[in-house]
Amino acid sequence: MRDYYDGVLSKLISAREEVGLTQREVSLRLGMAHSFMNKCETGERAIDVAELWAISKIYGKPISFFANDEP
Repeated sequence: MRDYYDGVLSKLISAREEVGLTQREVSLRLGMAHSFMNKCETGERAIDVAELWAISKIYGKPISFFANDEP
């Protein structure tokens, strides 16, 4: 299960970098503390579905993009 979640986190990071935003910028757009995305991307904090939906909108990706399809 951890490998799957690591794949999701990897996609989360690459999508943010693709749109050229910092962790702080994304956190502030979400109305969260500046450290929110750092904690999410390192796995220190889990992301709930509503947060992932909001992140997907900021990144211009469908929420399914973040699913790790590899077994």
